[in-house]
Amino acid sequence: MKKYIVKRLLHLIPILLGITLLSFGLMRLTNDDAVDVFYDKNGAVSEEVKAARRAELGLDKPFLVQYGSWLGGIVTGDMGKSYISGRPVLESIMTKLPATVELMLVSILMTLVFALPLGIISAVMKGSAVDRVIRFLSFVGNSMPNFFVALLLIYFLAVKLHLLPVMGSSADWRSVLMPAMTLAVSMGAKYTRQIRAVVLEELGKDYVAGARSRGVSEAVILVKSVLKSSLVTLVTLLALSVGSLLGGAAIVETIFMWDGVGKLAVEAILSRDYPLIQTYVVWMAFIFVMVNLLADILYHFLDPRVRLGRGDG
Repeated sequence: MKKYIVKRLLHLIPILLGITLLSFGLMRLTNDDAVDVFYDKNGAVSEEVKAARRAELGLDKPFLVQYGSWLGGIVTGDMGKSYISGRPVLESIMTKLPATVELMLVSILMTLVFALPLGIISAVMKGSAVDRVIRFLSFVGNSMPNFFVALLLIYFLAVKLHLLPVMGSSADWRSVLMPAMTLAVSMGAKYTRQIRAVVLEELGKDYVAGARSRGVSEAVILVKSVLKSSLVTLVTLLALSVGSLLGGAAIVETIFMWDGVGKLAVEAILSRDYPLIQTYVVWMAFIFVMVNLLADILYHFLDPRVRLGRGDG
């Protein structure tokens, strides 16, 4: 186990280096930079003023020099300062992170509350009218993009029924419900289909037939055997969802003005705030790798057939 974890952490280094180099290069393929965007919004100035500002920010230096300087700062814990706000980048992200974590937890809770029972019911009642309805709803939910779901929820729950506020605010607990529901619709649809598939697969295995022949009730088989074997799939889904949501659901956060990491990233992209964008990309890569590592470790405990690394077998 320890050897496997150390090996995965070592693999993280070249992955992050590749991602940082790629993102750093792509950011500089645009025709304008943070200086152009800033002065275009605040009035026209001479090219001399822009050149002086670029020299102050280090944007006049060669690409590899800029990349090496930024990478050296990352290694020492200095991720730079925002070109727009002047605040340390890491401080800006950490300030927005609690709102993103709150949205993630609520949306995942909503997803599990609805998807887990619906997936099980659909599998147990395979071929029935209930199964067809659940599969149809999951297909529709999986087909609708988040921005369309958000607009529907805003129209019905906010504009027509006046049940929930549109704009996100930590002062009102209700404000997290609509963005969380928007995320839960698509996630819940995927979860329902995956849970149904894995439960059906387990129900068709020999150990289930053996348990039935011994007179074990369907409820006991489902709870003690089938659901336990299905946990590996559920862990995989959760790992992917957590990794994605911790990076911020950019579209949803922007629509509902939820002050999280995703909305911060969108604003940074629009303003060409290179240090903030690059740190966000590194953050996303790190989160996904660490969450997947945690999922692999959980597999080891949930399924004895899974072995992590040669030394663990």
